[in-house]
Amino acid sequence: MILYIAEKPSLGRAIADVLPKPLKKGDGFIRAANGDCVSWCVGHLLEQAEPDAYSPEYKSWKFEHLPIVPETWKMKPKYKMRGQIAVLRGLVKEASQLVNAGDPDREGQLLVDEIIAHLGVKGAKLQNAQRLLISDLNPQAVKRALGQLRSNREFIPLSTSALARSRADWLYGMNMTRAYTIQGRKVGYQGVLSVGRVQTPVLGLVVRRDAEIAEFVSKPFYEVLAHLATDNQERFSAKWQPSEACQPYMDEEGRVLSRGLAQNVVGRISGQNARVEKVVAQDKKQNAPLPYSLSALQIDAAKRFGMSAKSVLDTCQSLYEKHKLITYPRSDSRYLPVEQHALAPSVIGAVLSGASELVTGCEQPNAKLKSKAWNDKKVDAHHAIVPTEKTANLSNLSQAEKQLYLQIARQYLMQFYPAYLYKETQVEIIIAGGLFKTKAKQEVALGWKQLLKQSTKADQERSQAAQSQSDDDEHLANIPALKKGQELLCERGELLEKQTQPPKHFTDATLLSAMTGISRYVTDSEIRKILKETDGLGTEATRAGIIELLFKRNYLTRQGKSILATEVGKGLINSLPQSATTPDMTALWENNLDAISRKEAKYQSFMEPLLASLQQLITQAGAQLPTSLQGVKAPDGGFKKRRYSGKKATSATKKTTTTKVTNKATSKRAATTKKAAVRKKSGT
Repeated sequence: MILYIAEKPSLGRAIADVLPKPLKKGDGFIRAANGDCVSWCVGHLLEQAEPDAYSPEYKSWKFEHLPIVPETWKMKPKYKMRGQIAVLRGLVKEASQLVNAGDPDREGQLLVDEIIAHLGVKGAKLQNAQRLLISDLNPQAVKRALGQLRSNREFIPLSTSALARSRADWLYGMNMTRAYTIQGRKVGYQGVLSVGRVQTPVLGLVVRRDAEIAEFVSKPFYEVLAHLATDNQERFSAKWQPSEACQPYMDEEGRVLSRGLAQNVVGRISGQNARVEKVVAQDKKQNAPLPYSLSALQIDAAKRFGMSAKSVLDTCQSLYEKHKLITYPRSDSRYLPVEQHALAPSVIGAVLSGASELVTGCEQPNAKLKSKAWNDKKVDAHHAIVPTEKTANLSNLSQAEKQLYLQIARQYLMQFYPAYLYKETQVEIIIAGGLFKTKAKQEVALGWKQLLKQSTKADQERSQAAQSQSDDDEHLANIPALKKGQELLCERGELLEKQTQPPKHFTDATLLSAMTGISRYVTDSEIRKILKETDGLGTEATRAGIIELLFKRNYLTRQGKSILATEVGKGLINSLPQSATTPDMTALWENNLDAISRKEAKYQSFMEPLLASLQQLITQAGAQLPTSLQGVKAPDGGFKKRRYSGKKATSATKKTTTTKVTNKATSKRAATTKKAAVRKKSGT
C-alpha cells in the first residue's frame, strides 16, 4: 500500500481525487479502490518542546539559566493533533511505500519529514520514500505530478535547512526574550519583551527610519533650467550640470546649495547662443517582467490595491485551495520549468475564457513565444505563481480574489508578448561655457506594455509617478530633431528652488521590499559582498506573519498607509545591541540556510557560530540595563510569562477559561436542580 502524506487536507483531497475510484473516506484519511491511502498533517503536527521539558527548573525565568541550549532536541505532539498522529502511525505501519506530499518548499518538506521520523520509520521504507511536488490542485496537474515522483532523499538538504532555521529561531528567540524580559523588569517594564532573529531586525528598520525622519532638517537647493529654441522656433528645455569648480557649494548628493551661484548661472545664459555638443540616440528594449513570487505580488498588491501582506497571502491561499485558479502561492521563485511551456496554450485559453477584458484592445498573446521566465536552472521545488488551466468565473470571486487573479493572470500573459521597444535620445548642450543636458524617450512598439493600457486611471497615475521618480525628474517630453554642432538660442534661464525631502515612512509595500532585498540595509560591507540581491529576511511564507506579529505585539502601528514604531518598539530597539537590531546577522543566516539547501554548507557549520554569538549576546544583555524602557507602559499593563511559541494559552488565560467552564457547569446543575424541584412539586 502506498501512503501519501500531504501537508493539509485540501492537498490530500486533491491527490485522492485522481486515485482509482471508488474512494472510501475514513477518520483522517482517504483510501482508494486499489488500497492506496492519502492522509495528511494539519500544518506542523509536532512542535519544539518548551525549556521545562529539558529541566523543570527552566519553568522559572532566571538569568543564570541562560543560554538554554538542548543537548538532544525534543519534539512533542501538539495537543490537538494527537488524534491525527495516531491515524498516521497506523497507516505508516501498514504502508509498503511512503510519499512525502508536503507543500513544495523547505517548510513543507520538513513538516512531513519530521512526522516520518517521529513515527520511527527506518530501513528500506525510509530509504525508498518518495517526494511528490504539487503546485496546482487541478486533477490534470496532480496526475502529471504523480508521474514525476522523485526520491525523498534528494530533498534531505532542504529539510536540514528548515530544521536548522527552526532550531535557530528557538535558541535565539527564547533565550533573548527571557534575557531582556528579565532585565526589563529591573527598570520597571512589566511586560514580555519578545525578541526574534527576524522580527527584531524588521522592527529595527522601522525604528531607524522613524528616527531619520524625526531628525531630518530640510534645506533648500537650486537647479537651473535653460529654455531653448531652434531656428524653426521649436522649443525645449535642458538642465544645468554643475562643474567641479562648483563642488564647494554642493552637498554630497551633488545638489547646489548656493542661491547666488545658481542665480549667476541664470544671468549668464539668458539670451545667449547655445551649441549642441553631443546627440546620442539609442534603440532600447525592455523585456516583460517575470511572473510573480509571493513577495513580488504582495508588493504590487500593496501599491495597487492597498492590501496588507497577510491579506494577499490569505487571498492567494483561497485562490489556490478553494478555487484552484492559481498555482502554489508561497513561492519565492519567479521562474518556470521549461516543460511547463507546453501548457501555455491551455493556460492562456483558460485565462482568456474567464477574463477576456485583460486583452481588450490588444493583440492576442502568442503562445509560441518563450520569455526568460522559463529557466530550469532557477527552478527546484517550486516555481512562480501563475494561473492554472481552470477557467475562472470572476462573478464567484470576492473583490480581493478577483483583483489578485487578474494581476497574476496579466503578469503571466505578458510572457507571450514581444519586448517593449523605445528610442532614447540624450543631448548635451553648451551655453556660455556651462553644460546642460536633456533626454527624451520615444515609444516604438508597446509589446507587453499594451496589457497595462487596461489598468485604471489610479493605476496609471501611480505608474506615472513611479516613472517620474525613477527618471530622477529628467525631462522625457518630446524634443526636436537635433544634430551635433547645431546652433540654438537660450531664450531665458530659470531658477528652481527646491527643498530636500526626508525619507518616507515605511508602508506595507516598501517594508516587504526591504525584507526581500535586505542587502541594501546591511551595514557590514563584508557581509553585503556575499549576499545576493534576492537574499532576504524571513521566507515568502513567513514575511506577512512577521509584520502582523509586530503589530499584534504593539511594536508597530499604522497612520494611514504609513507604518511607524510605537514607544514600546522604540524602547526595545534602543535597549538591544546593534547586532540584534540590524539585518546583518540574520541576513547572513538566511544566506547560510540557503547554502545548506543547495548542499553547499553543513548543519554544524551554521549552528556552531550561532551558539557562540548567542553566548556573547546573553553576556552583553546581563552587563547593562535596558534604560530606554524606563517609564514605558507595557501593552497589556502587566507582566505575563508566556510560552515562547506564543501558541499555548497562558496560565492566567487557562485559569480564566477553567473558571468560565466551572461557572457554566454550576449554572447547569442549578438549573437541573430547579427543574427537578418543579417536576416533584407538580407530580411529574
